[in-house]
Amino acid sequence: MNLSLESILEGQLLLVDKPLDWTSFQVVNKLRWVLRRKYKLKKLKVGHAGTLDPLATGLLLICTGKMTKKISEIQALEKAYTGTITLGATTPSYDLETAIDQNFPIDHISKPQLDAIRKKFEGEIDQYPPIFSAIKKEGKRLYEYARKGEKPKIESRKVTLYAFDFKQIDLPHVHFDIRCSKGTYIRSLAHDFGKALESGAHLSQLRRTAIGAYSIEDALTPDQITKKLDGI
Repeated sequence: MNLSLESILEGQLLLVDKPLDWTSFQVVNKLRWVLRRKYKLKKLKVGHAGTLDPLATGLLLICTGKMTKKISEIQALEKAYTGTITLGATTPSYDLETAIDQNFPIDHISKPQLDAIRKKFEGEIDQYPPIFSAIKKEGKRLYEYARKGEKPKIESRKVTLYAFDFKQIDLPHVHFDIRCSKGTYIRSLAHDFGKALESGAHLSQLRRTAIGAYSIEDALTPDQITKKLDGI
């Protein structure tokens, strides 16, 4: 990762391992601040190429300078995730950002059934984004409606799961690996997976491991990047 002044101004792609509970915007603001401080810059273009929810960790691509012009191109790349779906309970946000609102039996769920349902989600599917999301409808973010208890009509969108595999099953937890297209909400997948099992489910853990050819193995945390800058 080249953090020289020339590279940052010309346009650099920073591979960041986003910590738990950080928003994507907090990562952008942190790195913009440390880079401006380091090089005494009044202004610096910095943006991220694909949001990660606060409760998700993993690969976040940060663009600086002229590289920000390629954000849309980078966002279109295939994504890879690993995580955990917890069966038997739902939440309004489809993850642990909100409290459990309903519980469901899971005694009827078998491993062959889990595998059969998993296969139904591979390929192109219609998916409804979560109401607790940053998608805009009539000029407002969906989560703004949700926090007011409003329920606007949400349109489905077509997304593609190139691979959906189980790493381990220890009910009520199902640990998975996924490769998917731009715009896929893993939270929605968890929710829909629970419904397909005639139960309920929510996403309890998520980590993004790759975006296109970019891997989490090459990423640094914001603190590691700060320390590296301090050493330049």
